[in-house]
Amino acid sequence: MAVRGKDGTDEDGLAHRARGRAPWPVLGAALLVYLLSAGRMLGVRRTGMDNAVVVRAARALLDGGSPYADKRFLYLPGAVFAALPQAPFSDRTLTRAVPFVTAALVLAGVVLALRIFDVRADSRLAAAVVAGLGLFLPFQAIVHLGNWTAASVVAYPAALLLALRGRWSAAGAVVGAAIALKPMLVPLLLLFVLARRWRALAWAVGLPVAVSVAAALAMPRPQLFLTKTLPFLLHGQDDYAAPYDASWTAVLPRLGVPHHLAFALGACAALAALWCARTRWRAGGDEALRLVECGALLMLAAFLVSRPSFVHYALVILPALVASVVVRGAAARQVWFWMPLVPQIAGIPWPELGGSRRHAFKDIVMFTGAAAVLALAALRRRTAGRVTVSGAAYSLSSDPEPRSPSETR
Repeated sequence: MAVRGKDGTDEDGLAHRARGRAPWPVLGAALLVYLLSAGRMLGVRRTGMDNAVVVRAARALLDGGSPYADKRFLYLPGAVFAALPQAPFSDRTLTRAVPFVTAALVLAGVVLALRIFDVRADSRLAAAVVAGLGLFLPFQAIVHLGNWTAASVVAYPAALLLALRGRWSAAGAVVGAAIALKPMLVPLLLLFVLARRWRALAWAVGLPVAVSVAAALAMPRPQLFLTKTLPFLLHGQDDYAAPYDASWTAVLPRLGVPHHLAFALGACAALAALWCARTRWRAGGDEALRLVECGALLMLAAFLVSRPSFVHYALVILPALVASVVVRGAAARQVWFWMPLVPQIAGIPWPELGGSRRHAFKDIVMFTGAAAVLALAALRRRTAGRVTVSGAAYSLSSDPEPRSPSETR
């Protein structure tokens, strides 16, 4: 059943209820679940260890050493200077603060993702997303690690929101700033290519290059990034990180597939996802939905083949995809979209997959399942087609906009 939205357009019952304001007790309960999930990480061993690596690199710079002497520091040079404000604080203080700062960044990303589809931050959908994240293993992982992917969790929906509002250059600058900290959003550069927004692409490429060069010139032995860090990254890090890597090139060999064949299969899957992203962009439709689904396919193409691909990477794209349920025809409205996410619910035991060194088998199902659902949705849009009736275009699916009775006679 369709109801009239705030902007005067018709929306179905699901969208209307999702957009509606949630009661304060519901919002409070959702936030409580979220905060308790973040707070429980205070008692977990080695909380904030990924952030600690970046802080250690910043302290090494202050002591006159090279941040890249530590093989665990894998970020671009700009991240060293971004971490300098944390250097004076004790490790104990950072361990207590990092989980909540990371959770706040993820929450900001959720709010921005909802705004892409004009959904209120106090809506029923917002309450469901926040409570769901509290029970979501990728969220618990990023809070536990204090990983700087959290910056991309904010930058990704912010860039899409700016692009939706026609501010493509600003979107490119946001993507570039995020890449300067951690090159997570590099696949999103292809979105500017598809949209033929060359000035935005220049911002997205030029900003991290300028920041990285300037930062490298200000630190000792920056060449270690090229001779030590980059080869370490290209080889998928080491045996410590391998069990947590959810890319095809890492998981398939654990199932007995030869490494070269696993890489070939992963590359084929990534190329298929890129082709579907191009197809989705050309299909048009609701502009917000097009940006979100195309951007997600571009990111998933990288997650399938690049090494490493960790579980918390999913938080970059999932909030915006979940927010898209308010749009008719969204891939997130299919039950198949949600099924690969079920294994990521905390507290559900999975035989043989409960250990931390085996959850990559669940993670690859999530990445591959999401990519498959989005790809099939893009292909359906491509093959839906349009026919002409009485000189006017008529969609084989439901009309995107209602027509007056005089137009249907």
